[in-house]
Amino acid sequence: MELPRVELDLFLEMTDDIAQSEQLFERISAFALKFDCPWIAYGPLASKQGVFKPNREGSVMMWNYPAEWQERYSTMGYAKIDPLIKKGRKEAGPFRWSEVYTDESITEDGRRVLDEAATFGLRSGVTVPLHGPGDSFRFVSFAQSSDCELQNRTIAYLQTAALRFHLMVTKFDTTTASERVHNLSPREIQCIDWVSKGKSSWEIGTILGRSRNTIDFHLKNVMRKLDATSRTVAVVKALKLGIIQPP
Repeated sequence: MELPRVELDLFLEMTDDIAQSEQLFERISAFALKFDCPWIAYGPLASKQGVFKPNREGSVMMWNYPAEWQERYSTMGYAKIDPLIKKGRKEAGPFRWSEVYTDESITEDGRRVLDEAATFGLRSGVTVPLHGPGDSFRFVSFAQSSDCELQNRTIAYLQTAALRFHLMVTKFDTTTASERVHNLSPREIQCIDWVSKGKSSWEIGTILGRSRNTIDFHLKNVMRKLDATSRTVAVVKALKLGIIQPP
C-alpha cells in the first residue's frame, strides 16, 4: 500500500474518537503537512450574504493562515470578493487555485486577493467545496508556500480528509455555546493568558515575537469569541471557563 494512502487511513482511524473541533483541526493540519500544505482554512459562508460569519450560532470557522494575512483578509473584507469562495459555491468538486487565477471570469479584485495571499506565503493550493442542505456552503482550503501543483491523487486524499473533517465538525456544532467558546486558537490563548498577567500588547508582542498589531488582532478575536466588551471581561470569562489558569 502506498505511503499517502497509509497516511489517509491513519488520519481516518485517529479521528474516530476525537470529540473537539480543535483537536480535529490539529489532526487534519498534521495530515495536510505531509503533502507540503502547512496552511488550512475551514469556514462557513452566510448564504446570500457573501461574507463570513465566524463563530455564529451553529457554525465554526478555523484557519491557521499567517496571522498577518488573517488580519489583512478580515480587515479588508476580502471574503466578499474572494474568487475561491465564488468558485466554490458553483463547483461540486475540488479545484486548484491556479485554475481560478487563470479563469477568464475572475475579476481584477479577485486576482488581487490571490496575489496578496501569495505575498504572505500562500502561493498555491486546493479548495474543497462542501455543500449541505439548502444552499448552505462550507469549504476547506489547503495552501502551499511553493508554486508546485498538487497531483490529482493527492487532491483526492485531501478531499476525503476534508469531507471527514467537515462531517465531524458539523456533528460538534450541536454542542452548547459554552463548549464552542473553547474554539480559541493556541495563539489566542497565549495572548489572553499574558493579558491576565498584566502584560500590554507591546509587551506580549515582544515576548511572542509578533507585532503589536498582530497581538491586538488576536485579542480582538478573543473578545469576540468570548462575547466580552473588554480585555478585562475576556480574562474573567477565560478564567471561569478554565481556558487559562489564575496567574
